[in-house]
Amino acid sequence: MTRRKIKISNMKDIDAFNKLCSKFDCDMDLVSGKYYVNAKSIMGIFSLDLNLPLELIAGTDDDAAIDEAFKEYII
Repeated sequence: MTRRKIKISNMKDIDAFNKLCSKFDCDMDLVSGKYYVNAKSIMGIFSLDLNLPLELIAGTDDDAAIDEAFKEYII
């Protein structure tokens, strides 16, 4: 399992981030406080407060692939 702190700033970022998550064959979740949503669900992402810190939890041990794919969102 790979965990990364991320920042999504606007609607364009939400769409691009969601499409990146959908390319992975593993579970992808976003955590904001006590809320967990499926990162492959655009409606799930829209339900989060993007002003709060977000954490991506990817159900893979391939850290390099996650770091490369999400490099513009990782903080």
